Amino acid sequence: MSRHDKEIVPALRAALAERIGEKRFALWFGTRIQFQVAEQTVRVTATERFFLDRVRSQFRNEVLAVCLELLPDHAVEFQLDSARVAPRHNSAATPAPVKAGGRVAAREESPKPAPVAGSQRPRVKLEDFVVGDCNRLAYTGAQTLVRRPGQVSPFFVYGPTGCGKTVLLDGIATSSRLRGLRRVISLSAEHFTSLFLEALQGSGLPSFRRKYRDVELLLIDDLQFFCGKRATIVELLHTVDSLLRDGRQLVLAADRSPAELTGFGDELVARISGGLVCGIEYPDEITRLSIVRRLNKQLGLAVPEPVLQYVAQQVAGDARQLAGALNRVHATSEALARPLTLALAETALADIVRSTRRIVRLTDIESAVCDVFG
Repeated sequence: MSRHDKEIVPALRAALAERIGEKRFALWFGTRIQFQVAEQTVRVTATERFFLDRVRSQFRNEVLAVCLELLPDHAVEFQLDSARVAPRHNSAATPAPVKAGGRVAAREESPKPAPVAGSQRPRVKLEDFVVGDCNRLAYTGAQTLVRRPGQVSPFFVYGPTGCGKTVLLDGIATSSRLRGLRRVISLSAEHFTSLFLEALQGSGLPSFRRKYRDVELLLIDDLQFFCGKRATIVELLHTVDSLLRDGRQLVLAADRSPAELTGFGDELVARISGGLVCGIEYPDEITRLSIVRRLNKQLGLAVPEPVLQYVAQQVAGDARQLAGALNRVHATSEALARPLTLALAETALADIVRSTRRIVRLTDIESAVCDVFG
């Protein structure tokens, strides 16, 4: 690391602490989140997925703002620290970061690895989505729009990272194609932004607009990425108006509600709120049990039912974390040449269970801190 880099990292951390407050910075960044500057890139890394997801979800705009102020020609990446985290089954490579006209754009580590073997995520039908009290309204809305495209448009679903929004969008897209829709486009907000900027620089706006406005179904994930990108928001507003005017189906997903999409402008928020807005929460224990049973079958692991129940009770996470827990207990059983019993599962998952309990306590602490310090 050069002398400049050694000086700029403390400056980034100090600027971020000033922006979000010392208490919140100490709680969520502290020693858990590291900043690295190299090759025109600022890397925001963590050794635990929970903290990476939380920082990326709650503080991404603030991180981008301080990086834009201090390093305007650098891209920003959010990623797990691979040197300090054991490799995970079926991890996916991350696409290259985007730099748009000297502005900072975040590159996301792929948060949606496939639950089955293979280099690509399999097509998920809507019927494959595991339904519980945490997502029933969103699932019912998705069923309605697949049967009658355009009737509930826009359809907006929001919830924390890892609660199943992307899987739901995948299911809508696949099921809509199977029912005969031909012009279906599904992409992330980051990808939409990149293509829009390429069209601007290459004088290809007419072609870009024809592609995204002449569709039967347009799905855009991670809508919060548009925050602060004025030109892209204006383009999105015109795209939304065009699709709604022609009775086309629009599906949007974000990590926050429409009211919390600051910087989007009243017009776009009004368009989004005028459709069907549904929240999704993390799965409860009953839903987690349904998920692990399905994953057990998909992965061909033959994990006994008592172990599946233990995983659902103790691993209070999303489908990716549940799949990781199942893989771990199965691998431990094979490595030790021992039967996959409940006692073996308790030993294999001891650190995950402790981490889950610590995370719950930290979340409670943050809520108390925010109540006191705003």
